Amino acid sequence: MHERIREHLARLGLNDEAERMQALLAWAHEDKPDYIVLLERFLAQAAGRRREKRIERRIALSGLTVRKTLEAFEWQFQPKLDRAAIEGLATLEFVNRAEDLVMTGQSGTGKSHILQALALRACQHELRVRYARCVDLLDDLYAGLADGTYPRRLARWSRPTLLVLDDVGLGHVRKRDDEPTAAQMLFNLLDHRHLKASTAISSNIKLSSWGKYLGDVPLAAALLDRLAMSSIRIDIDGPSYRQHLARVRAQRGAAAKPAPEKATKERRKRPSRKTRRGQQS
Repeated sequence: MHERIREHLARLGLNDEAERMQALLAWAHEDKPDYIVLLERFLAQAAGRRREKRIERRIALSGLTVRKTLEAFEWQFQPKLDRAAIEGLATLEFVNRAEDLVMTGQSGTGKSHILQALALRACQHELRVRYARCVDLLDDLYAGLADGTYPRRLARWSRPTLLVLDDVGLGHVRKRDDEPTAAQMLFNLLDHRHLKASTAISSNIKLSSWGKYLGDVPLAAALLDRLAMSSIRIDIDGPSYRQHLARVRAQRGAAAKPAPEKATKERRKRPSRKTRRGQQS
């Protein structure tokens, strides 16, 4: 009978559950649950493990290289930041409403941490997510122009339920007369997603500087106007946490250096070469 059950599970694609069946049957033999309780436990365990695999696949395909969480965010370091507003974003209601998010602030203020945490949360809700630095996304689209795959690449970036574009203003963007400007590339992408799916963007520069950075002031203005229609705006006005950590490490390193006083005293105690010759004579 056990062998037949294993065959049935294999045909259903539940090979992993066959390995765990013995433990479940041992529990049933000990506790003697009603048959419907036993069936529910088996199905719940199988469904839970399948969901975990789907979530891991979402994360693997998202482009996230680290798993940041809001629980690990140093809230006390950014006292001006509205914690309730950020935790409200973590409910992902703005994603359900296909609203956009634009987060600005100096480098090191926690923008990337928050966006990566929201991306991870969306993966855990089994949403389709893509995360990329702005310059990397632009490089990918420009590569599509070069090899003729631009429509396919644009469709791939347009498809996610949540697209996270990090670090607008950080890194060099291409500016060539024979290619569309970075502003045109971003405008085309966001136009495909507008009011259909959420895009979360972080910027290390002021929005008024986007035109110069993206190489097209009028089109950047049109892009920002489009975002203003459906976006949540959050500005983080605070110090750089990375600079804070650098100062802490520097202080620890200075404290760990051995004091040179002992070696100096030892050198002072040693007689000079002239004195030693006098003692020998």
